[in-house]
Amino acid sequence: MTPHTEPRSRRERPAKPALSRAGILAAAMEIMRAEGLPKVTMRRLAQELDTGPASLYVYVANTAELHAAILDELLGTLAAPAEGGWHERLEALLTEYTTVLFAHPALARSALVARPSGPHYLGLIETLLTLLAQGGVPDRQAAWGVDVLLQYATATAAEHATRGETADTRDEWDALTRALHGAEERTHPRTAALAAELLSGTPQQRLSWGLRVQIAGVLHTPAPQSTEGATS
Repeated sequence: MTPHTEPRSRRERPAKPALSRAGILAAAMEIMRAEGLPKVTMRRLAQELDTGPASLYVYVANTAELHAAILDELLGTLAAPAEGGWHERLEALLTEYTTVLFAHPALARSALVARPSGPHYLGLIETLLTLLAQGGVPDRQAAWGVDVLLQYATATAAEHATRGETADTRDEWDALTRALHGAEERTHPRTAALAAELLSGTPQQRLSWGLRVQIAGVLHTPAPQSTEGATS
């Protein structure tokens, strides 16, 4: 016979830790590592913290802001190499940023529309601006260039993340390969001639080359002078 157990009163239960933005972010990171970013919702987080979703909105405005905060936390691991020229150090830092997003596919897509604004993101911007300044890039070009460089790196990671999560990725790639190699010389002469080159290179080679193109463009393309503020 099972002995009767009296329910514990609330006074006897351990007190829940007080909510804080840092605590919420820590719990969100744990959920992401265990279940993936799509599971990091305000409802799931409230369940993990044994509270109501409404309590979380005091600290985090919405899920998009929460995901941006997670990315900011991950950016705390980034650091530019101490050795090498400014070109090499800049490329290495952007490659490391892209690699972080490669490791978290859903976060890569989220980063396209929800940029972080925390201390680690600001630190990344400061480092990028410092490296561009070391390369003699004028201030306005550097300021605009940071946006271009991060957009390219983020979009590259998001594209590869989407490919990696698609079940039909291999079939889609095979279809593209057949289409390019099957291009008619009469109607698409350049495509037919360069079909192999269009498909050549490893993802790492293409990322490295693309970053160098972007960096060279920032260095050699003057930004238009304007008194208008940012539109978004």
